[in-house]
Amino acid sequence: MSEDVKDARGMNRRRAMQCLMWGSAGVLWTMSGGVPKALRLDGEAVAAEAGSFSFAQISDTHIGFKAPANPNPNGTLTEALARITAARPAFMVHTGDVSHLAKPEQFDTAAEIMKSAKLDTFYIPGEHDTIEDDGKLFFERFGRAKNTGGWYSFDMHGAHFVALVNVVGLKGGGQGMLGAAQREWLEDDLKSRSASTPIIILAHMPLWSIYPQWGWGTEDAAPALDYVKRFGSVTVLNGHIHQVIQKVEGNVTYHTAYSTAFPQPAPGDGPGPGPLKVPADKLKAMLGVRRIDVVADRVALRDAPLQA
Repeated sequence: MSEDVKDARGMNRRRAMQCLMWGSAGVLWTMSGGVPKALRLDGEAVAAEAGSFSFAQISDTHIGFKAPANPNPNGTLTEALARITAARPAFMVHTGDVSHLAKPEQFDTAAEIMKSAKLDTFYIPGEHDTIEDDGKLFFERFGRAKNTGGWYSFDMHGAHFVALVNVVGLKGGGQGMLGAAQREWLEDDLKSRSASTPIIILAHMPLWSIYPQWGWGTEDAAPALDYVKRFGSVTVLNGHIHQVIQKVEGNVTYHTAYSTAFPQPAPGDGPGPGPLKVPADKLKAMLGVRRIDVVADRVALRDAPLQA
């Protein structure tokens, strides 16, 4: 990896200050003064700063997964949502792979479990959600888009959220793809926004090349991200790789999230991506949360796994 990209185990203090991230079971963000920061997601309710708001990110729940890497993804999702609920965010985003095989019964089960959080939730699809029909069933069940290919945007407390779709029509083993129509839509969507508006982009597959050999990237991300260069604060939240990796590039910070279902190997570690089986007593330790407290210029990190 380049010097400015480090995995969770190699994160240094300077990167921690720039890349505030909760892991595994969810990511709790707060907007304060236009800057995304992380808050507790370890079961303690936290009072937000004046003028701030919090939201939760969850990703790669893979409901319907049946393999030794996690015999009970429903249970680990339920635990994750309990922690998120306790932290009382304003809403939640799900950055894809709600299901494992895009089956109606998997979407039904996922929707029922997600209800337990009692939070307004914004979804985008993962490639597992679009495997059968390019996402038709997913968009019918979880979509919010109007007259687009599933992508959409919304505003919340002064921040502008953009939900992108980079998992439709993929070639086997290939990277994500946005397509010309979506890139044009993105340019138009951002035109009227002030450069001081915080921009938060959601996409399932990473919007930078983490490991193209495994399809961990998006082929046409660079021209799409040209449209955010004029903004002072841009945060990109991805899923897909089931582990935390961060990158800072100019005004853009990129963050991938852990899965609530199973871990995957580190980039290039082994023959390829896929469910990583670990000893049963270690699984929840890899699906836990990370607590990052930021006060002024001080950052404290503490991992809070689902099971110590």
